[in-house]
Amino acid sequence: MTQATNKKVFEGIEQPKLEWAKEWLLTTKKLYINGEWVNSSSDKLIESINPANGQINGTFQAASKADVDKAVVAAQEAFEHGPWSTTSRKERAKIMRKIADLMDQHRAELATIETLDNGKLYTESYHDAVGEAVNIFEYYAGWTDKYYGEMNPVEGDFLSITTRDPIGVCGQILPFNFPLDMAAWKLAPALAMGNTVLIKPSEKTSFSVIRLFELIDEANLLPKGVINLILGDGEVGEAIATHMNIDKVAFTGSTEIGKKLVHHSADSNLKPITLELGGKSPNIIFNDAPDLDKAIEGSFYGLFTHKGEKCSAPTRLFAHVDVYDKVVEKMAKLADSYVVGDPFDPRSQQGAQISEEHMQRILRYIESGVSEGARLVAGGKRDLTGDNAKGFFIRPTVFADVDNKMKIAQEEIFGPVLCIIPFKTEEEVIAMANDTIYGLAAGLWTNDVSRAHRVSKKLNAGMIFVNKYGCYDFASPFGGLKQSGWGKEYAIHSLQSYTKQKAIWFAY
Repeated sequence: MTQATNKKVFEGIEQPKLEWAKEWLLTTKKLYINGEWVNSSSDKLIESINPANGQINGTFQAASKADVDKAVVAAQEAFEHGPWSTTSRKERAKIMRKIADLMDQHRAELATIETLDNGKLYTESYHDAVGEAVNIFEYYAGWTDKYYGEMNPVEGDFLSITTRDPIGVCGQILPFNFPLDMAAWKLAPALAMGNTVLIKPSEKTSFSVIRLFELIDEANLLPKGVINLILGDGEVGEAIATHMNIDKVAFTGSTEIGKKLVHHSADSNLKPITLELGGKSPNIIFNDAPDLDKAIEGSFYGLFTHKGEKCSAPTRLFAHVDVYDKVVEKMAKLADSYVVGDPFDPRSQQGAQISEEHMQRILRYIESGVSEGARLVAGGKRDLTGDNAKGFFIRPTVFADVDNKMKIAQEEIFGPVLCIIPFKTEEEVIAMANDTIYGLAAGLWTNDVSRAHRVSKKLNAGMIFVNKYGCYDFASPFGGLKQSGWGKEYAIHSLQSYTKQKAIWFAY
């Protein structure tokens, strides 16, 4: 697709910076430690593959454990002796707003890189990924001087105060699905509270975070050592999680890896860990949904945007038997009409899965659903039309007549696969909805306010959406229960995890 065509169709937003990105990606990217771009002490290079065509985007150096050690020393020095610890709260806020402005000014560059790296639509990268990252930095800039301790009403001739101090050196490990967005989720609250950071993006999607660090470095916004970029695979993540001088780890990714990080913490220095992990979120359409068509459409887009690679996606749809047939029919029609293709084509509605390996994993789940007896009503295969044959595209897939005990209903697929399950009673659907190891999110559609309250109270999930699936705001906590994670992102709750609490007593 030509830039001229893009210019005609992408109205209201900047056009992709494809030529700029092509030139930028020619250079092998380095690590960023102590305010400088440095070569890794390892000779290992990692290639980034464009999911839309299987071609190599570019390469970057992978860090070694020795590089992690160097970054920790730099972060410790910046935290304990550098100017960051004495920077005023108002000045921190100004710096964070400047970072937000930089991302906004370079939004098309960042969105282009993210789409090349991840395979999601350019519009999704532009609006959701970069747009949200900008807003997160602006939001937490406002918190720098508003989160503090309190005076405790103790007995006797004492004054007791509680302080909230920065926790120290923070290790942050990011997922592949929202690299820039997740970087902002973690960097912004950490910086707002005065911490220093080592951040490791996924080896599949590192380039947008690399570019963010370039912009911050070029603008000379932060003192040396405050932020450090460590590139690499799971071995590098393990080096961060086990490091004795890292004071806190934040991780977003799979439940399997999250459990390993808990063990790493226990075997090292018992550093606190926040975990945003997997999900198999239930979404319930009752027969009194206020607008059935809107409920179906909202449920569809809640899952199939970002090609289903979302931890909070409503992958299990429970439909009351009175509306079940209509739900299945309309979901199948929406899936069949969905345009899968080039993420830089404005006509596309779904991009490419992150990698060939992940695509094959999703296809194996689809085969499992068929073999276990679920009824395939849409999709169920790789999309090989035209140029899509070069990439990792899967048709939006809808299964009906799913048993909640089936593998496709219990395990996180992390792709464009929907399971529709019928139910008759409120008690029955609550039991099925909660029958999962996960507890990230849940949704329900009903016109009965009492039912909405009653069911919401009984659903075992960290976020519950009524009559609109997927409501997110920085003022409301994001996070799950059970094996969906520990701790919360967003709001004041994220700030808590980047501070340590002290009780200080004064005798009269």
